[in-house]
Amino acid sequence: MFIGHFGVGFGAKAAAPRVSLGTLFLAAQWVDLLWPTLLLLGWERVAIVPGITRVTPLDFVSYPITHSLLATVGWALLAALLCRRAGRSRRAALVVGGAVLSHWLLDLATHRPDLPLVPGGVARVGLGLWNSLPGTVALEGLVFLAGLALYLRTTTARDRAGVYGLWSLVAFLVLIYGANLFGPPPPSVAAIAWAGQAQWLLVLWGYWVDGHRLGSPSQVAVGRQQ
Repeated sequence: MFIGHFGVGFGAKAAAPRVSLGTLFLAAQWVDLLWPTLLLLGWERVAIVPGITRVTPLDFVSYPITHSLLATVGWALLAALLCRRAGRSRRAALVVGGAVLSHWLLDLATHRPDLPLVPGGVARVGLGLWNSLPGTVALEGLVFLAGLALYLRTTTARDRAGVYGLWSLVAFLVLIYGANLFGPPPPSVAAIAWAGQAQWLLVLWGYWVDGHRLGSPSQVAVGRQQ
């Protein structure tokens, strides 16, 4: 899953309007942001197997630090704690932690049975929606559009950058998603890892866009509670 995770980041703004979109992107994509570095270090492994699923040629051989359920719960708790330490409310911390945990739950729907429950454990889970291209696009598109709609209801542009920056970000996410779906398999694992590092730019883009948008009056009232 790709744009579905960003959809969670967009949508979480409605529940935590004082938390930047960049932070919410960081939370929702945290395990996929960490994963490329662990690939480069050799701590986690992936193989390129064209045809292994209809949607992706990647065989996730081992990724217990980023994608096991227990580790993801740990990352979620850490994110919530750091949010509280930064002076945010309990509600904001819960939203940020929930965004981290949402990544594993959405991956559960799409992945083959390759998601570990605990590091080092034998059990692997996954509902396998990646075996259906229409099903995958439908689920990701629904989550992404719902999240974007919530973000648009929660914020308004305060200048032209708030308009064009947001819609260029949306267009870029859709373009990358289409390239992942219909493009050729990646040439190497190293290429996957280095390309994955570029996702940090999307987090920075989220911070920039959010800085050019204002909360709606109702959400400003909610934000005062945070």
